[in-house]
Amino acid sequence: MSGTSLDGLDIALCEFRGSGTETSFEVVNFKSVAYSQDFKNELKAISFKEQVSLLQLSLLNARVGIYSAQLVLEALQDWNIDPAEVDLIASHGQTIYHAPRSLHQLKDQPNATLQIGDGDHIAVGTGIITISDFRQKHVAAGGEGAPLAAYGDFLLFADATENRILLNIGGISNFTFLPKGKAGKGVFSTDIGPGNTLMDQFVQLKYPGCHYDKDAALASTGKLNEDLLKALEDHPFLDLPFPKTTGPELFNLQYLQNAVDRAGNPSLSDVDVLATLAAFTANTIVKAIRKAAGELQVQVYLSGGGMQNPLLVKNIAEGLGFTVRNSAGLGINPDAKEAVLFALLANECIAGSGTAYGMESGIPGISMGKISLPL
Repeated sequence: MSGTSLDGLDIALCEFRGSGTETSFEVVNFKSVAYSQDFKNELKAISFKEQVSLLQLSLLNARVGIYSAQLVLEALQDWNIDPAEVDLIASHGQTIYHAPRSLHQLKDQPNATLQIGDGDHIAVGTGIITISDFRQKHVAAGGEGAPLAAYGDFLLFADATENRILLNIGGISNFTFLPKGKAGKGVFSTDIGPGNTLMDQFVQLKYPGCHYDKDAALASTGKLNEDLLKALEDHPFLDLPFPKTTGPELFNLQYLQNAVDRAGNPSLSDVDVLATLAAFTANTIVKAIRKAAGELQVQVYLSGGGMQNPLLVKNIAEGLGFTVRNSAGLGINPDAKEAVLFALLANECIAGSGTAYGMESGIPGISMGKISLPL
């Protein structure tokens, strides 16, 4: 799994038993491999932009696949696992553009999304059957192609007695709402808005060589600016009904600059901007969770890179009025969770039978992923 932060590849070695609601799993090994700065820069050059070089796009589609295969083989070697022992690779690919109707607003045009990192290159490079390009079936069936976490979250983490919200804060924040019970009624996943993306982009702009605000060391010294916060929160996407999807195509440095201009205070210090961005991200998350939960008591389980930001987590907990746990409490490494969920989708593609999830999005139980065979 590689997300919109473009920071590297998460590799989880998983064992699955059963399928559908009878699924059980174990994470045998896990590692994250950081991309080099040069590779990140190449990905950034073609990501989240309406106009890019088709030559660069085509080359990187192949190169991401080739590089992913290399990293998988290196991980298996580190773990003393023979590739012949692995049944399937589940590859999410690298999202370079996400275009739901709510973003492009073009009449008579469909939802669309694009991930690169060709599955055939991975299958041939590793000798392992590869399942990839999961999001296209979701779009074809009437969805927006994201977030797909509801499928795995329901099958693995729905509980008979506890209402759960599984919150993931990557570049974009999203959650799965799991009302108590195993029937799947009322289950849905939705994007919320920015996760780390605005903070990370701003840090990379203002502090060359820094990829993110480690431990919120910068933001913690700043002060919240109410005018900027109000301007950041003034966007129709934030009021759209659930489920919805978004990405850095919307929440980017231009979005921030537009908000700064509307706030009328262009001389804000960098740390004040970061403190305000942390509050903006937390506020959108808190409001979305409250909207989804209504009068229900819920427990929130956190995963993703945002859980490493203590100011962000503090703001969320204070906004909700209760402690937010991380997904280790559900028996899964929070850093590995997204990779495991795509492994589950691959398991469902091969061994499942289309579990009916009952999600409010109206998307039926569907098998997602394209199958690439090795030589």
